[in-house]
Amino acid sequence: MSTTTLAVLVPLLPFLGAVAGLLLGRGAPGFVRPLAVLPTLGAAVLAVLVAVRQGGGATIDTATELTPTGSVPIELSLNIDGFAALVAVLVGVVATCVQLYSTAYLREDPRYPSYAALVSLFTSAMLLVVYSGDLMVLLVGWEVMGICSYFLVGHYWETEAARSASLKAFLVTKLGDVPFLIGLFALATDAGSFRITKILDTVAAGGLDHPTLIALLLLAGVAGKSAQFPLHTWLPDAMAGPTPVSALIHAATMVAAGVYFIARLLPVFAASRAALVVMAVMAAITMIGSALAALAQDDIKRVLAYSTVGQLGYMTGALAVGDRGAAVYHLLSHGAFKALLFLGAGVIIHAAGTNSLAAMSRMDCLAKRIPDAFWTMTLALLALAAIPPFAGFFSKEAVLVAAEQTALGHTDSAPSSAGWLILVAGVLTALLTAAYATRLWLMAFRGRGAAAPDHGKEPVAMTGVLWLLAVPTVGLGLAAGPLGDWFDGQQLTPTVATSVLGTGAALIGVLLTYGLWQRATARLATAPAPVGPAAAAAATDTPAVTATVSAATAAAESAAETPEVAEVTHEHPAVPAGPAPDPGRALLGPLHRHAADGFHLDAVYDSLFVRPVRGAASLVRFLDREVVDTYVRGAGTGTRLLGSLVRRAQTGNVQTYLSALLAGAVVLAIATAVLANVNAGS
Repeated sequence: MSTTTLAVLVPLLPFLGAVAGLLLGRGAPGFVRPLAVLPTLGAAVLAVLVAVRQGGGATIDTATELTPTGSVPIELSLNIDGFAALVAVLVGVVATCVQLYSTAYLREDPRYPSYAALVSLFTSAMLLVVYSGDLMVLLVGWEVMGICSYFLVGHYWETEAARSASLKAFLVTKLGDVPFLIGLFALATDAGSFRITKILDTVAAGGLDHPTLIALLLLAGVAGKSAQFPLHTWLPDAMAGPTPVSALIHAATMVAAGVYFIARLLPVFAASRAALVVMAVMAAITMIGSALAALAQDDIKRVLAYSTVGQLGYMTGALAVGDRGAAVYHLLSHGAFKALLFLGAGVIIHAAGTNSLAAMSRMDCLAKRIPDAFWTMTLALLALAAIPPFAGFFSKEAVLVAAEQTALGHTDSAPSSAGWLILVAGVLTALLTAAYATRLWLMAFRGRGAAAPDHGKEPVAMTGVLWLLAVPTVGLGLAAGPLGDWFDGQQLTPTVATSVLGTGAALIGVLLTYGLWQRATARLATAPAPVGPAAAAAATDTPAVTATVSAATAAAESAAETPEVAEVTHEHPAVPAGPAPDPGRALLGPLHRHAADGFHLDAVYDSLFVRPVRGAASLVRFLDREVVDTYVRGAGTGTRLLGSLVRRAQTGNVQTYLSALLAGAVVLAIATAVLANVNAGS
């Protein structure tokens, strides 16, 4: 079988699995799990075969015209280089892990058949984006992912949070998709084709008439899809969906699609140095802002969500300095350890019965109850914090090296200002990332208080997947050398300067967070335990307490009431209320309140966009009801009055009708005579 045929089957298998799952989900429930797992597993195996055959060599490029358009043709085409081959492997592996994990995690969910089919369709759409060589076909996969995310994030549609989150994700990404679509048409108009190869040839020949405008329009769509500032606000709220969906969206699909799109068309963006500077500013703000917000979150999934936003900022930063190899390398390593983190968080929620880190910090022995999740999440958090020799260290260093080379003028692929911006923001974010990773680990696994309930071992389908993802989390960094052929032959090795800067910043973040946590824990342990009504006030007034009783309790209750927690967890005793040692509050100080609320961006957008739109809608409704409807009702009233007058003449008396007919004839005769005399006189 040819490589082209194998590549066509990669997105086709999950699509067929999704269709079959939707058709057979209710009538033959026994087939649902095999139809969810096997097609996705088959796609992952075929993606590996395609990557091996491609081998980092010549790009596989083939096309056939889909339909004549009369102007710019639309073609079914494949364009598979080393980057596409590796990203497809990531998508296939992570999607297979998510499907396997979901068979246990959502085993009691009555809507599991539709869920599994949507995950398969989601996977197929992302694989279409990865392999497509035509931008219009890529756009199909791009939009299918958007509608799948709407349904999957809103899986628990009974709750207001899930409904709002799904709608917000859909609308915010569509807000970016409008300029994105305009940019695609402008790009195709200048290049005369939607084919990626022809577009890149046009760029190389200097054939783009409006490179800055096109790049900025496309960047708006990428900002929405990949959750970059200022269109990132939908991603933390998307945690209302099931945890395996979060793993799929954050690790291998949707949010990775925007970064991958820029990597495919990087010469288009590099044609405008102004666009690269805008991209660098966007990436720097995203990195730092999301890392600060992650330090203030209590929901373990929201911490990981803001972490994803920040890591995508690293990838965008690498692209802003013109290095797509570093960006895709970090995309691959991040996909592995972020999928592990989310699926591990699902095991923690399954065991603890809550999403709240404050509640977990009041549980003892949680790490002993779930040793598989404890060890694998520890590895993943080390990778996230970029501690050597884990994958995150090497991929993050590749980004910092690219920024350093640009900042020092060793490459002219991007302005040096963009390099300095990404380098400084990247080092600062490395410190903050290590800090919130350490905070998550301490609060989740080093709690003190009532013993965590013991429900025995977690299902093998959940824990086995964690160990499978731990392999690339540990080993992908060491594979940077052998993978060089798939990265245009580029060496992705760290330098001494960036290693010292990045690792030093990470170690400072780890040690600082650990020290603050120890101090808060010690003060909390030695503080006298108040009783009665004074307990809450004492907890609030104690400076060592870094989260108030009311805040911690409210967060725990809110997390425990989510449908996911109720559905996938066992019966749990109530978590004792009380203060929780949170080093995040001590690190952020007065900034904590603002960071916990995402720096109030939702409130800003509400004031700038939502309220004016609602006001305009209210005005239109008023005009429709009070003005337009008034005329409509008036026309109806006039017609009814005229009808009532005419109805009075209908007496049923023949003599009356004949009299009226005679009177009318006389009137007409008189009128005719008068008009004749008038005309004769004139």
